[in-house]
Amino acid sequence: MYRWQCLMFCFFSLTVVFSVNGQAWTRFRGPNGSGLADTAGVPSTWTEADYNWKTKLDGVGHSQPVFWGDKIFLTSALDDGAKRLVQCVNAADGSVLWQKVFSYGSTRMHRFNSYASSTPAVDNNHVYVTFADSDSYDLYALTHDGDQVWRHQLGKLYSNHGMALSPVCVGDLVVLGKEQGRKAPEDVGSYIVAVDSKRGEERWRSPRRNAKVSYATPAIYDDAEGRTLLICSSTGNGMTGLDLQTGHEVWSRNCFEQRTVSSPVMTDDLILGTCGSGGGGNYLVAINKGGNGVLNSDAERYRVEQAVSYVPTPLVVDKLLFMVSDKGGIASCFDVETGKKIWRQRIDSDLVFSGSPVGDGKRIFVVAHSGAVLVLAAEASYRLLARNELGEESRCTPAISDGVMYLRTFNEAKQHTHLISIGAK
Repeated sequence: MYRWQCLMFCFFSLTVVFSVNGQAWTRFRGPNGSGLADTAGVPSTWTEADYNWKTKLDGVGHSQPVFWGDKIFLTSALDDGAKRLVQCVNAADGSVLWQKVFSYGSTRMHRFNSYASSTPAVDNNHVYVTFADSDSYDLYALTHDGDQVWRHQLGKLYSNHGMALSPVCVGDLVVLGKEQGRKAPEDVGSYIVAVDSKRGEERWRSPRRNAKVSYATPAIYDDAEGRTLLICSSTGNGMTGLDLQTGHEVWSRNCFEQRTVSSPVMTDDLILGTCGSGGGGNYLVAINKGGNGVLNSDAERYRVEQAVSYVPTPLVVDKLLFMVSDKGGIASCFDVETGKKIWRQRIDSDLVFSGSPVGDGKRIFVVAHSGAVLVLAAEASYRLLARNELGEESRCTPAISDGVMYLRTFNEAKQHTHLISIGAK
C-alpha cells in the first residue's frame, strides 16, 4: 500500500508540474524561453468574429504579455517615451483592471524598436518590469494589483538601439542583463545582476565585457554536476553558463562576432544561439551541453550560416529546428541534431519579422510586421496552413496560456495597442 501511495504521489506531482510549467507564460517566450505551449484550441484560420475579445490599450509597445492566474500584464509607452505604462488586463473578458504610469525621458532608438519592448516577468508575488532612458536603467517589482514594492537602479545604459532587455524569475531571484556598448566609458561596465525578488536587494553581479548591447533573455538548465546554470549570450562574452546561486562563470565559449538579439534555446544536449546584424552575416551556433572553463571549438557541434534569423528566436519542436529570416519572408527547417537543412521556403518576399515563432508539436505561429499571422505545419516538409491578417502592424511574439493565444498590434500614429485573445475558452 505504501509503495502504491508513493507512486500515486509521484504521478500527481509530475502531473501538476507539467500542468503548471507547460501552460505558464511568465517570461519572454514562455516556459524557459522555449516558445512551446498547447495550441490545440487555437484555430488555424480565423476572422475577427472568432476572437474571444479585442481590447484597445493606451500606448505603443512590442513587449509580450505575461500571465498569472486570470491576470495579463504588459507594458506600453506614450508621448515619445515620456510615459511608460504597466497594464493589467482580465484574461476572461479583456477588461482593463489597472494601469500604472512611470515618467522617463527619450533615448536613441532603432526604427523597429519601441520604448516598451522589454517583456515583464511574473511570479506568485510580483510582476517585474524594466524601463530605461538616456540617464537611467531600472528594474521594478509591482504587486499583482499594481502597487510598487521596490525599485532597483542599475545606473546608465549605453545603447544606440534602445532598450529591449527582459528579466527572468528563477526561484527567489530576478535576473537581468546590462550589456553595455563599446562607447560606454571604461568605468561603466557590463554585468548580469540577480536581485532578491521580494526585497530588490542585489544577491550577485557577474561582470561582462563591453562590446555590443545584448538583447538575449537567459534560459536555465541543471548540469550533470547538479548545478542550475543561467545561459546567457552576447557579442562580448559569447555563450556562457553562470552558476545561478553565485553568478560564477562555469563555462564560456567565445562564438559570436555580431550582435545577439535572439535568446538561447535548448534541446536535451544542445544550446542554440544566433547572432547577426541588419546588414547580414547572421549565423547560428549549436554548443554541446557540459564542460568547464573556456571551451574550445570542440564544444561546437555545428554552425548554420544561411537564412538564419537575427532578431527572431529559433523554435525547436522535437528533432526539428525552425527559423524565419528577418526580411525576405523565408522560413527554414533543420535537423536540430546535425544542423542539416531539411527545407527552406520563401513565403512572401515582402514579409519582415521581428517577432519569434511559437507553437507546439503540430503547428507554428509567427507574426510579420505587417500584421500577417502565418501558420506553418511543424513538420519535415513545408506546409503553409493559413495566413491571417490582424489589420494593424505587430512586432510582438504571440503568447499562449491555457490553450488561448494572445496577439498584440500597434498603431504608431494613434498611439494605441490592441490586445487580442483567440482560442479555447
